[in-house]
Amino acid sequence: MYKKILVAVDGSENSLRATKQAATIAFLAENCSVEILSVADYSKTKSEVLYSESLEKLNLERKKRLKPAEDILQKQGVEYTVKILHGIPGPTIVSYANKNNFDMLVIGSRGLNTLQEMVLGSVSHKVAKRADCPVLIVK
Repeated sequence: MYKKILVAVDGSENSLRATKQAATIAFLAENCSVEILSVADYSKTKSEVLYSESLEKLNLERKKRLKPAEDILQKQGVEYTVKILHGIPGPTIVSYANKNNFDMLVIGSRGLNTLQEMVLGSVSHKVAKRADCPVLIVK
């Protein structure tokens, strides 16, 4: 069934719900691992760097946002890894998923920036249209 699941996490409640679904699926499948993918959005990265005291502190803040997702997977007893990339979220997630041959991609239906999603379209919609693997969009 599923051996390799990618879950896109941005720290939002929806991404944590997506992580819970990925954890459940991975737990029920044998020998399944989950990879948490977080994309540092280029449009936000500049301001984060400018207002951060140091690069180490900035990286610590990014990892801190992923901690709740890691806790969900640990609690379920699921093997996981974490990957942080830089870029535009939709295309970066799709590119990474397609290059690494995941069996499934799990993503929340809405992220942190609802205004931008209304104007440009949601990241989850763009990912679902372009990913080669099955995509589970969690409400």
